[in-house]
Amino acid sequence: MPEKYSKEEVYKLKTGLYAAVILLAAGIYMYWGSSKVEKPDDGRYYEVNARFGRTDGLLVGDQVRMAGVNIGKVVNARLDDHFHAILTLDVKENVKIPDDSSASIVSSGLMGSKYIEIEPGGSEEYLQPGGSFSYTQDAMVLEELIDRIISIGKANKK
Repeated sequence: MPEKYSKEEVYKLKTGLYAAVILLAAGIYMYWGSSKVEKPDDGRYYEVNARFGRTDGLLVGDQVRMAGVNIGKVVNARLDDHFHAILTLDVKENVKIPDDSSASIVSSGLMGSKYIEIEPGGSEEYLQPGGSFSYTQDAMVLEELIDRIISIGKANKK
């Protein structure tokens, strides 16, 4: 003789099944939705250099982007005789960078990781392999930014 379930037990069973289906669907969506379709990288890069006064938080291996698209990575960092950071960047061979472009160290959010953003210039000449950026902008340190905002606020208050 089949057992009869109470209305409360049936309700709890249905609720559990709905929750399991929703969690499963969310997991599948996150797995498939987060994967990016990219062409295989042919591995051809050329090196360019950028000189910065400070690179706070930027590491070898971090991305190089142009218009938000990843076009390379930082492959080396060293100090010059004047204690400036010289970064060597690998840029995809098919990406030509105008020689009057600028390179800035930015972060992907308030506390996010750092990367180099390249703003293309208008020149019809391009950076050659081994070339250097003429214009760079150092990393902004969060504490300095907060200090500046506070000092501006104090000055406006007076």
